[in-house]
Amino acid sequence: MQIFKIDQSNPDPEIILEITDLLRTGGVIAFPTDTFYGLGVDIFNYTAIEKVFKIKERMYEKPILILISDKTGLTQYVSKKDIPPYAQTLVDKLWPGPLTLIFNASESIPRILTGTTGKIGIRLPDHTFCRRLVRNLGRPITATSANISNMPSMNNPEEVLKTLKDRIDGLVDGGVTKGGLESTVVDVTGNEPAVLREGAISLARIKEVSGGEGI
Repeated sequence: MQIFKIDQSNPDPEIILEITDLLRTGGVIAFPTDTFYGLGVDIFNYTAIEKVFKIKERMYEKPILILISDKTGLTQYVSKKDIPPYAQTLVDKLWPGPLTLIFNASESIPRILTGTTGKIGIRLPDHTFCRRLVRNLGRPITATSANISNMPSMNNPEEVLKTLKDRIDGLVDGGVTKGGLESTVVDVTGNEPAVLREGAISLARIKEVSGGEGI
């Protein structure tokens, strides 16, 4: 297993290239985000995605969210007709940030990532390293929490290493992450937003921004 030391706010471009090469060859990395550490693979590498499920001991029925590098990347993976006005407002006002939006998945999304839902969770993180890594790879990466299913999320690379060192191919050590609350998860496939998990962005803030009365 490789360990990559990075500065989360000012990562070395050469190290990002090395991490990108690992992802392109099907590697699984644990990496820091603006909340906790996540497990990342190239979303178009089916074998690598399967490894994530095995690492986490996660059921295939459960979907896995993905990270994009900028707002314009959204329409590459979600049809414009599946982005209602209130969802676009959430994107405009709360991305980048700890907000995962659940959309109907387009045909370009590997079905294994949607579980049995036909939907995909997408997030634009407020995190320099994450966005640069995704941009350099040229496609999204997964960002499910770096842990065993039903265990607490981890924000300390030492904890991640202790738990997953025999399961992952690389650890991006950026030091301790912000932690705290996980991303807020909002399903935007209906006429109004449905908050599935209240996290770092409050329910009140989601309602204020989206104008949703039924939340």
